[in-house]
Amino acid sequence: MKVAPMTAPAPAFAEAFKTWFKIGCLSFGGPAGQIALMHRIVVDEKKWVPEAQFLHALNFCMLLPGPEATQLATYVGWVLHGVRGGLAAGILFVLPGAFVMLGLSLLYVFGRGLGPVDGALFGIKAAVLVIVVEALIRIGKRALKSSLLVNLAALAFIGIFFLALPFPVIVAAAALIGYLVARSRPDLMGLATTVEAFAGPTNGRWRQALMATGIGLAAWWAPVALAALTFGPSHVLVSIGLFFSKLAVVTFGGAYAVLAYMAQQAVESHHWLSAPEMVDGLGLAETTPGPLILVTQFVGFLAAFREAAPFAPLAAGLLGAAMTTWVTFVPAMLWIFAGAPFIEELRGNRRLAGALAAITAAVVGVILNLSVWFALHVLFGSVTETHFGPLRWYAFDPAALDPHVAVLAVTAALLAFRFHRGLIEVVVVMALLGIVTRWTL
Repeated sequence: MKVAPMTAPAPAFAEAFKTWFKIGCLSFGGPAGQIALMHRIVVDEKKWVPEAQFLHALNFCMLLPGPEATQLATYVGWVLHGVRGGLAAGILFVLPGAFVMLGLSLLYVFGRGLGPVDGALFGIKAAVLVIVVEALIRIGKRALKSSLLVNLAALAFIGIFFLALPFPVIVAAAALIGYLVARSRPDLMGLATTVEAFAGPTNGRWRQALMATGIGLAAWWAPVALAALTFGPSHVLVSIGLFFSKLAVVTFGGAYAVLAYMAQQAVESHHWLSAPEMVDGLGLAETTPGPLILVTQFVGFLAAFREAAPFAPLAAGLLGAAMTTWVTFVPAMLWIFAGAPFIEELRGNRRLAGALAAITAAVVGVILNLSVWFALHVLFGSVTETHFGPLRWYAFDPAALDPHVAVLAVTAALLAFRFHRGLIEVVVVMALLGIVTRWTL
């Protein structure tokens, strides 16, 4: 297997194992914070990979569906120690956060009704609204580099909010537009007009890609098939496996991009949880290390917990969480093992870069939709989805505004935007204020 040269000799596998576990335990702050932490440790401190290779790998991971920070860790692990290194890095990046998220899910279902727990969740709701708005601003500044990209973001918002277009359709349309436009007018996609040279192809890359694809597909679908054969195709575990497998294919642009689609499908189509509970899940996921997409584990846990037969609710919830985590992250790692041998050939591919730029712009519109959806469900007591022909919107009573939540949301906004406090700090402070608010009501 041929990999790019490193700036220092490859570490012993045991040393790398410990380092990836450390990164997994400390990777708070969403994708930006996680990638920054990874860069500081593996590039600046350990010097295991050169800066250029790290950044190019990051660009490659952003072209893929799935959590980019997890995929970047998997790729660096692959560079250092091959398949076992990629598996160790990817799994250890996810595992600490997955266990924390599972513990929070257990606390959520068994601790609700207790004053401190309900109060903390009350405050976290306000923090979530600000967190999503902050993500919208951050991604918008980075992505909307031209008027065409701004228009794509606006069309994506109209498509998903008013026309209820499926998220995969929006992603596919944006990718096609970006791919075609970038060929002749890369400037319209915010791209440089020069093309970067790349190294020669990796030997045996097609054989490795085919092997990785075959093994990865078998591992991905094995638990879903087993659940279908054992409990029937309509069992909740099968529904969870199929739904989150579909998400794993369309999660371009990070967790915030797919949250609106996931939330609306899980709440309105599958009825696995309510809209306020979806907000709670995102707030809990923001407090854990690892990928934000671990919020899917919370959804899978609640879905199986509430449709437990033939298991006890706790056992069913654990199986639902395990199924969700498996079908979310196995595909993400599959894309890396199948695509890693081609990464250098993709350097400077203008049309793929154009597709990514268009997808990212569309994601801004999708996150705007998520911001509005969350704001309505957090601030108002009752929100009704209304249709008129092909149009869809959400009706609400302005008099139903919850003043306590509104005050907490303004406080969270001041902490985040005026005093520039970190997201974890904002969540913790708002949880404490929520407890105090509920205590005094």
